Amino acid sequence: MIPVKKEDLRKLVTDTTVEIYEELTPQLVKLIQDTKKNTELTEGQKQDEISLHMMGYVKSCTNEIIIQVLSEILGLEDEDEE
Repeated sequence: MIPVKKEDLRKLVTDTTVEIYEELTPQLVKLIQDTKKNTELTEGQKQDEISLHMMGYVKSCTNEIIIQVLSEILGLEDEDEE
């Protein structure tokens, strides 16, 4: 769907955002759980690692949202779909 109105674009971005966050959340949860279980790290180090995981998660989600929305608008396909 190529949005023709601002509201259409807003819906596309919102739907894509929900989809991407749901897709990538299990990976973040696993990283956080693994970090919490790491006995080689102090509590402070664990919190630092978790913060880094969360920043990386947001960055990855944002990048993927941009790619997905632009791909939809521009009609780009994945390489394996060609």
